[in-house]
Amino acid sequence: MALISKKLTSYLKDHFIFCGNNIILQNDKLPDEKVLNRCFELNVASDWFNDEEYNFSAVELEKDCPVPAGCQEIALRSYFWESRQNSSIITKASRAKGLLNFRKNKRFCSYCGFPLKDDEHFVAKFCPNCDRQYFPQLEPAVIIVVKKEKQILLAEHKNRNDGVFSCIAGFVETGETIEQTVVREVKEETGLNVKNIRYAGSQAWPYPDQLMLAFYCDWESGEIKIQEEELKQAKWFDLDKLPKIPPPGSVAYNLINGLFEQNSF
Repeated sequence: MALISKKLTSYLKDHFIFCGNNIILQNDKLPDEKVLNRCFELNVASDWFNDEEYNFSAVELEKDCPVPAGCQEIALRSYFWESRQNSSIITKASRAKGLLNFRKNKRFCSYCGFPLKDDEHFVAKFCPNCDRQYFPQLEPAVIIVVKKEKQILLAEHKNRNDGVFSCIAGFVETGETIEQTVVREVKEETGLNVKNIRYAGSQAWPYPDQLMLAFYCDWESGEIKIQEEELKQAKWFDLDKLPKIPPPGSVAYNLINGLFEQNSF
């Protein structure tokens, strides 16, 4: 079903307003129509659409836009955590933000360079010059907790300066199975060999278009030798003596704490 954009004279059931990687709430709930109308009146909305299939309206605000009066701005991952008992609303929020990212990032035809338009029949863009269609694409990535007896492996990543230890993670490469990606990422980043790979769960992660696939596995052999381009350090930790880890709402937090329904510790 096509996305209806540039003609929001009416809104659907749920209203998602984003500013960067944050979501706008009104009294800890999704905003009402008055807030959406105010965004358009002040000309601070950079993009918007209705998704009739999922029954929501989505709006992206201009960068550094003030928070609408009577509302608050929180990180989208925090909203995921606060809404963890409502999987339907998390799906809608992830879809809304992911499609806004797609619309922002896919503006020109990669074949002929012509400006793209909204497809009238599908959730897609099309090129009026060469008739090519472009659909939203996901980037699958694995995130892994390695277990060794009563300890788990966590790493401090080089691109972070907050002292947080997290899971080994990486994107699936062309030609790989998911299981092969798990083995490769752990080996590349820590020098360890793993076995008994177990799927734990998945989570949409619209930053901007990832699907995180979470796994547990067991240490098989090897000593830690970090990939210095990626990591500052990697260590084994007792489950009751964990370091600072990513916040609630993140895939890593759920995986480390065994919150996925399948195959926890």
